[in-house]
Amino acid sequence: MTSIRPAPRRRALPFLLVAALLTLSVWTLLRVLLWGIAGPADIGSAALHVFARGLWFDLSVLAWLMAPLLVLSALLPARLRASRFMARLRWGALWLMVALLLFGAVSEVVFWEEFSTRFNFIAVDYLIYTQEVIGNIMQSYPVGLIVGGIALVAAFIVFGVSRVVGFVSAARRPVVRLAMLVGALVLPAASWHFAALEQMEGSGNAYADELAGNGLYAFAAAMRRNELDYERWYATLPQEEADEVLLDLHVERLPLSSPDRPSAMDDPPHDKVPFSRRPRNVVLVTIESMSAEFVGAYGSTEGLTPELDRLAADGLRFKEVYATGTRTVRGLEALSLGTPPVPGQAIVRRTHNNNLSTLGELLEPQGVVPMFIYGGYGYFDNMNSYFRGNDYLIVDRTDFPKDSIVFENVWGVADEVLYANALKALNDKAAAGKPFFAQIMTTSNHRPYTYPDGRIDIASPGGRRGGVKYTDWAIGEFIREAKKQPWFVDTLFVFVADHCASVAGRTRLPVAKYRIPLIFYAPDMLQAGEYAERVSQIDLAPTLIEVMGKNGDDHFFGRSFFEADAPLDRAFISNYQDLGYLRGDLLTVLSPRRVVRAYKVDPVTFESTPTEVDPQRAREAIAYYQTAASAFKQGRLHAIEAK
Repeated sequence: MTSIRPAPRRRALPFLLVAALLTLSVWTLLRVLLWGIAGPADIGSAALHVFARGLWFDLSVLAWLMAPLLVLSALLPARLRASRFMARLRWGALWLMVALLLFGAVSEVVFWEEFSTRFNFIAVDYLIYTQEVIGNIMQSYPVGLIVGGIALVAAFIVFGVSRVVGFVSAARRPVVRLAMLVGALVLPAASWHFAALEQMEGSGNAYADELAGNGLYAFAAAMRRNELDYERWYATLPQEEADEVLLDLHVERLPLSSPDRPSAMDDPPHDKVPFSRRPRNVVLVTIESMSAEFVGAYGSTEGLTPELDRLAADGLRFKEVYATGTRTVRGLEALSLGTPPVPGQAIVRRTHNNNLSTLGELLEPQGVVPMFIYGGYGYFDNMNSYFRGNDYLIVDRTDFPKDSIVFENVWGVADEVLYANALKALNDKAAAGKPFFAQIMTTSNHRPYTYPDGRIDIASPGGRRGGVKYTDWAIGEFIREAKKQPWFVDTLFVFVADHCASVAGRTRLPVAKYRIPLIFYAPDMLQAGEYAERVSQIDLAPTLIEVMGKNGDDHFFGRSFFEADAPLDRAFISNYQDLGYLRGDLLTVLSPRRVVRAYKVDPVTFESTPTEVDPQRAREAIAYYQTAASAFKQGRLHAIEAK
């Protein structure tokens, strides 16, 4: 009689191995998806760099993730591992692990679409402001459907691998337990020692370098590097030499190597300004994410900014202006403090940032009322603390009467509401006979791009195009209402962006993605025209001091647009760790580990091509950035002694 033998059972794979393979598979598929979103044409032939280094970073992160699982597996007694409860718990843990992997992948896709990078210090910051960030996500995406889909897909994946997963229930020999514990220590130690964020780089393409990374690794690195000590990480010069370089560049600040401290009132205005009379008041409108490429006056043909185009035609349009960074706090730092960006976190977000030589700190003792007016909650990004600590009067969303708020979303009130309340605040100061300097920060040109219906011909939510057009419409309404006020004829209106809408590009510092609009509008005292020289955001603060006829423009690293000295034709652009110095057609970039690179910038397309470092341009870049960082660290950005 022929016996029938059961088919041999397929050998089960250990749980930890299956978990590791699933993790690597999800991260690899995520990398492929992000490649498709970025566009293969923009990445070029960098597949080996992307996937080889990508696997290296994935393994580096996996070493950390596997460590607690190895410890747990080594220490659990055999009786507990063999229990029915533990079997169920393992399946639940496997499902949760897959769901979290998928959730992280979806989060990275969303983050990539917004910033074109893996998780970085922006993601770290967003953990602090959960109300705004979660609210923004809830208003921008179908979160319920996404989470439900993730849970369902995770269940299908777990079911699919269930036939090959094996759970060890037999007692482990002591030597096996010891090996697992040693592995739990050695794997993360090796990752810490051998892997570094800079290993992402080397392809010559910023997209490919970002894709080569791992989101969790980049996130952890950003948490460690939120503040980078310049002298430890970047190329340096002796401070006396740096001071000499800045003096040759007509930077009027007291040299950092000098033991003296500046006073608040030591330099009367001396530059010629193109005004028939000096403005009594200044209203500085900082427009959220308004790239120059959106504005008709700067070449756009989409017709999204008819109001700004009219103001540019009737005012003084600055042709080539560059933001210093990629976030609102960086723009606020540059516009108020006039300093090159320090590496890591913006000064607005740091401690010991009060009583600095800001516009508010300099103007308030001279009888001008400085104001910061914001459409959102000013605690976000530490804005209220920073401006209040520098003598600004704060007016934010919490100060607006409820019946004035016709529309709001998680980021703030609609711009029209902001302007209406700003006008009330300005009228109150004017009625009291006080000259004012008011910096208004808008919010509407930001995801989820929602705004009141009936204002423009793009229905809300209108995406970026709708956000830009509504923002422009609200500016037109603001100016029409301001013209009705008696103080209008004595007021200079300044319109400038905090940063661009996107910084995606083939290089880490794509020059075109930092170009922003800047318009001076004062029809009763300023002739229409164009200012063609290249300038930086940091030059606006000393310019406004000079324009108003006040003292103190020599407390800034920036220079007044209207100085008699020859224009510098230079700008500062940065992300949180790469510091760029653009002068002429050469972009010099300072990076951690004292790396200095240079790029030739096409004057028409703004495309950057690697080139040799110019020693003099490198010295200038180092002098600016080193001195700015050291001045803040040493407390030498103060205009006066702290009160």
